[in-house]
Amino acid sequence: MSDAREELSRRIAGEITLSDDPGATLRKWRTDFDVSQTELADQLGVSSSVVSDYESGRRESPGIGVVRRTVEGLLDIDERRGGGRLRQHARVLSAGFESDIVHDLREYSTAVPLSEFYEAMGATEIVRGDHDHVNGHTVIDSIQAITRLSSEEFYRLYGQSTNRALVFTRVTRGESPLVALRVVSPTPNAVVLHGIEDGDLWDHAADLARVDGVSLATSNRDLDDCLADLQAL
Repeated sequence: MSDAREELSRRIAGEITLSDDPGATLRKWRTDFDVSQTELADQLGVSSSVVSDYESGRRESPGIGVVRRTVEGLLDIDERRGGGRLRQHARVLSAGFESDIVHDLREYSTAVPLSEFYEAMGATEIVRGDHDHVNGHTVIDSIQAITRLSSEEFYRLYGQSTNRALVFTRVTRGESPLVALRVVSPTPNAVVLHGIEDGDLWDHAADLARVDGVSLATSNRDLDDCLADLQAL
Protein backbone atom coordinates (compact mmCIF):
# COMPACT_ATOMS: atom_id res chain seq x y z
CA MET A 1 0.00 0.00 0.00
CA SER A 2 2.94 2.35 0.66
CA ASP A 3 4.01 2.05 -3.00
CA ALA A 4 0.48 2.91 -4.12
CA ARG A 5 0.43 5.92 -1.80
CA GLU A 6 3.75 7.18 -3.13
CA GLU A 7 2.66 6.73 -6.75
CA LEU A 8 -0.69 8.43 -6.16
CA SER A 9 1.01 11.27 -4.26
CA ARG A 10 3.36 11.89 -7.19
CA ARG A 11 0.51 11.82 -9.67
CA ILE A 12 -1.65 14.33 -7.77
CA ALA A 13 1.25 16.66 -7.02
CA GLY A 14 2.43 16.58 -10.62
CA GLU A 15 -1.04 17.26 -11.97
CA ILE A 16 -1.53 20.26 -9.68
CA THR A 17 1.94 21.69 -10.32
CA LEU A 18 1.71 21.38 -14.11
CA SER A 19 -1.89 22.53 -14.40
CA ASP A 20 -2.80 25.78 -16.16
CA ASP A 21 -5.20 26.33 -13.26
CA PRO A 22 -3.58 24.76 -10.16
CA GLY A 23 -6.37 25.95 -7.88
CA ALA A 24 -9.06 24.25 -9.92
CA THR A 25 -7.00 21.04 -10.07
CA LEU A 26 -6.46 21.15 -6.32
CA ARG A 27 -10.23 21.56 -5.86
CA LYS A 28 -10.88 18.61 -8.20
CA TRP A 29 -8.71 16.28 -6.12
CA ARG A 30 -10.10 17.56 -2.81
CA THR A 31 -13.66 16.89 -3.94
CA ASP A 32 -12.63 13.53 -5.41
CA PHE A 33 -11.46 12.55 -1.92
CA ASP A 34 -14.76 13.91 -0.54
CA VAL A 35 -12.88 16.27 1.80
CA SER A 36 -14.33 19.67 2.72
CA GLN A 37 -12.26 22.84 2.67
CA THR A 38 -12.64 23.04 6.45
CA GLU A 39 -11.44 19.46 7.00
CA LEU A 40 -8.42 19.96 4.75
CA ALA A 41 -7.62 23.28 6.43
CA ASP A 42 -7.76 21.64 9.87
CA GLN A 43 -5.41 18.91 8.64
CA LEU A 44 -2.95 21.52 7.36
CA GLY A 45 -3.27 23.80 10.38
CA VAL A 46 -4.51 26.81 8.38
CA SER A 47 -7.81 28.64 8.07
CA SER A 48 -10.38 27.43 5.54
CA SER A 49 -10.09 30.79 3.79
CA VAL A 50 -6.50 29.90 2.85
CA VAL A 51 -7.64 26.74 1.07
CA SER A 52 -10.48 28.68 -0.55
CA ASP A 53 -8.10 31.40 -1.75
CA TYR A 54 -5.75 28.88 -3.37
CA GLU A 55 -8.61 27.06 -5.11
CA SER A 56 -10.23 30.25 -6.39
CA GLY A 57 -6.95 31.78 -7.58
CA ARG A 58 -7.14 34.70 -5.14
CA ARG A 59 -3.70 33.62 -3.91
CA GLU A 60 -0.83 33.07 -6.30
CA SER A 61 -0.29 29.48 -7.42
CA PRO A 62 0.81 27.26 -4.51
CA GLY A 63 4.49 26.37 -4.42
CA ILE A 64 5.75 22.81 -4.38
CA GLY A 65 5.93 22.82 -0.58
CA VAL A 66 2.25 23.76 -0.24
CA VAL A 67 1.28 21.23 -2.89
CA ARG A 68 3.20 18.47 -1.13
CA ARG A 69 1.62 19.25 2.25
CA THR A 70 -1.84 19.41 0.68
CA VAL A 71 -1.47 16.07 -1.10
CA GLU A 72 -0.13 14.38 2.02
CA GLY A 73 -3.01 15.92 3.97
CA LEU A 74 -5.59 14.42 1.60
CA LEU A 75 -3.95 11.00 1.77
CA ASP A 76 -3.71 11.15 5.58
CA ILE A 77 -7.42 11.97 5.80
CA ASP A 78 -8.24 9.10 3.45
CA GLU A 79 -6.17 6.64 5.50
CA ARG A 80 -7.85 7.83 8.69
CA ARG A 81 -11.20 7.05 7.07
CA GLY A 82 -10.08 3.54 6.14
CA GLY A 83 -8.12 4.21 2.95
CA GLY A 84 -10.93 3.70 0.44
CA ARG A 85 -9.49 5.97 -2.26
CA LEU A 86 -6.00 4.58 -1.75
CA ARG A 87 -7.17 0.97 -1.99
CA GLN A 88 -9.05 1.81 -5.16
CA HIS A 89 -5.87 3.23 -6.70
CA ALA A 90 -3.81 0.25 -5.50
CA ARG A 91 -6.21 -2.21 -7.17
CA VAL A 92 -5.81 -0.44 -10.49
CA LEU A 93 -2.02 -0.38 -10.17
CA SER A 94 -1.85 -4.06 -9.24
CA ALA A 95 -3.79 -4.91 -12.40
CA GLY A 96 -1.14 -3.13 -14.44
CA PHE A 97 -3.19 -0.11 -15.55
CA GLU A 98 -2.73 3.63 -15.28
CA SER A 99 -5.45 5.26 -13.17
CA ASP A 100 -6.45 7.55 -16.03
CA ILE A 101 -7.49 4.44 -17.98
CA VAL A 102 -9.14 2.44 -15.19
CA HIS A 103 -10.98 4.33 -12.46
CA ASP A 104 -11.69 1.24 -10.37
CA LEU A 105 -11.26 -2.54 -10.59
CA ARG A 106 -12.70 -4.74 -7.88
CA GLU A 107 -13.64 -8.32 -7.07
CA TYR A 108 -16.55 -9.02 -4.70
CA SER A 109 -16.43 -11.50 -1.84
CA THR A 110 -19.86 -12.84 -2.92
CA ALA A 111 -21.94 -12.53 -6.08
CA VAL A 112 -23.94 -9.28 -6.24
CA PRO A 113 -27.37 -9.18 -7.93
CA LEU A 114 -27.19 -7.18 -11.13
CA SER A 115 -30.17 -5.13 -9.98
CA GLU A 116 -28.17 -4.02 -6.93
CA PHE A 117 -25.22 -3.06 -9.12
CA TYR A 118 -27.50 -1.05 -11.40
CA GLU A 119 -28.95 0.73 -8.38
CA ALA A 120 -25.46 1.79 -7.26
CA MET A 121 -24.77 3.08 -10.77
CA GLY A 122 -28.15 4.77 -11.17
CA ALA A 123 -28.38 2.74 -14.38
CA THR A 124 -31.33 2.00 -16.66
CA GLU A 125 -31.34 -1.47 -18.19
CA ILE A 126 -31.77 -1.52 -21.97
CA VAL A 127 -31.24 -5.24 -22.63
CA ARG A 128 -31.66 -8.13 -20.20
CA GLY A 129 -28.76 -10.56 -20.59
CA ASP A 130 -28.16 -14.19 -19.68
CA HIS A 131 -26.92 -13.51 -16.12
CA ASP A 132 -28.53 -11.80 -13.15
CA HIS A 133 -25.41 -11.28 -11.01
CA VAL A 134 -21.84 -9.98 -11.17
CA ASN A 135 -18.72 -10.98 -9.24
CA GLY A 136 -16.87 -7.71 -9.72
CA HIS A 137 -16.64 -4.53 -11.75
CA THR A 138 -14.20 -2.48 -13.78
CA VAL A 139 -14.80 1.23 -14.44
CA ILE A 140 -12.99 2.28 -17.60
CA ASP A 141 -12.36 5.53 -19.45
CA SER A 142 -13.61 4.40 -22.85
CA ILE A 143 -11.53 6.85 -24.90
CA GLN A 144 -8.25 6.08 -23.11
CA ALA A 145 -8.86 2.33 -23.17
CA ILE A 146 -9.73 2.13 -26.86
CA THR A 147 -6.88 4.38 -27.99
CA ARG A 148 -4.14 3.01 -25.71
CA LEU A 149 -4.80 -0.64 -24.88
CA SER A 150 -3.87 -3.65 -26.98
CA SER A 151 -6.33 -6.53 -27.31
CA GLU A 152 -4.37 -8.46 -24.65
CA GLU A 153 -4.44 -5.50 -22.27
CA PHE A 154 -8.13 -5.02 -23.00
CA TYR A 155 -8.77 -8.58 -21.84
CA ARG A 156 -7.07 -7.79 -18.51
CA LEU A 157 -9.89 -5.36 -17.78
CA TYR A 158 -11.80 -8.46 -16.66
CA GLY A 159 -9.60 -8.82 -13.58
CA GLN A 160 -10.02 -12.23 -11.95
CA SER A 161 -13.40 -13.06 -13.46
CA THR A 162 -15.33 -12.33 -16.65
CA ASN A 163 -18.54 -12.63 -14.60
CA ARG A 164 -18.42 -8.90 -13.98
CA ALA A 165 -19.77 -5.55 -15.11
CA LEU A 166 -17.68 -3.31 -17.34
CA VAL A 167 -18.54 0.37 -17.00
CA PHE A 168 -17.36 2.59 -19.85
CA THR A 169 -17.22 6.31 -19.07
CA ARG A 170 -17.13 9.29 -21.44
CA VAL A 171 -19.43 7.54 -23.89
CA THR A 172 -21.25 9.48 -26.61
CA ARG A 173 -23.08 6.69 -28.48
CA GLY A 174 -21.63 3.41 -27.22
CA GLU A 175 -20.47 2.12 -30.59
CA SER A 176 -16.72 1.94 -29.90
CA PRO A 177 -16.73 0.00 -26.59
CA LEU A 178 -19.35 -2.47 -27.82
CA VAL A 179 -17.47 -3.15 -31.06
CA ALA A 180 -14.20 -3.48 -29.12
CA LEU A 181 -15.81 -6.11 -26.86
CA ARG A 182 -16.64 -8.22 -29.90
CA VAL A 183 -12.95 -9.08 -30.35
CA VAL A 184 -12.57 -10.14 -26.71
CA SER A 185 -13.86 -13.55 -25.69
CA PRO A 186 -15.63 -14.41 -23.45
CA THR A 187 -17.96 -11.48 -22.84
CA PRO A 188 -18.80 -9.82 -19.49
CA ASN A 189 -22.12 -10.34 -17.74
CA ALA A 190 -23.05 -6.68 -18.10
CA VAL A 191 -21.97 -3.46 -19.77
CA VAL A 192 -22.91 0.00 -18.51
CA LEU A 193 -22.41 2.96 -20.84
CA HIS A 194 -21.89 6.01 -18.63
CA GLY A 195 -22.57 9.60 -19.65
CA ILE A 196 -25.21 8.87 -22.28
CA GLU A 197 -28.97 9.31 -22.52
CA ASP A 198 -31.06 6.39 -23.78
CA GLY A 199 -32.09 8.35 -26.87
CA ASP A 200 -28.47 8.91 -27.92
CA LEU A 201 -27.57 5.22 -27.84
CA TRP A 202 -26.08 3.72 -31.01
CA ASP A 203 -28.86 2.13 -33.09
CA HIS A 204 -27.20 -1.32 -33.12
CA ALA A 205 -26.12 -1.35 -29.45
CA ALA A 206 -29.07 -3.37 -28.19
CA ASP A 207 -28.78 -5.88 -31.05
CA LEU A 208 -25.09 -6.54 -30.31
CA ALA A 209 -25.84 -7.02 -26.63
CA ARG A 210 -28.61 -9.52 -27.40
CA VAL A 211 -26.36 -11.51 -29.76
CA ASP A 212 -23.73 -11.86 -27.03
CA GLY A 213 -26.20 -12.38 -24.16
CA VAL A 214 -24.85 -9.31 -22.36
CA SER A 215 -26.97 -7.11 -20.13
CA LEU A 216 -26.75 -3.52 -21.36
CA ALA A 217 -27.56 -0.39 -19.38
CA THR A 218 -26.94 3.35 -19.48
CA SER A 219 -26.23 5.80 -16.68
CA ASN A 220 -25.89 9.56 -16.45
CA ARG A 221 -25.35 9.73 -12.69
CA ASP A 222 -22.35 11.66 -11.35
CA LEU A 223 -19.34 9.34 -11.66
CA ASP A 224 -17.87 10.16 -8.25
CA ASP A 225 -21.22 9.32 -6.63
CA CYS A 226 -21.31 6.03 -8.56
CA LEU A 227 -17.78 5.11 -7.44
CA ALA A 228 -18.64 5.91 -3.82
CA ASP A 229 -21.73 3.66 -3.87
CA LEU A 230 -19.85 0.87 -5.66
CA GLN A 231 -17.45 0.82 -2.71
CA ALA A 232 -20.33 -0.42 -0.54
CA LEU A 233 -21.09 -3.48 -2.71
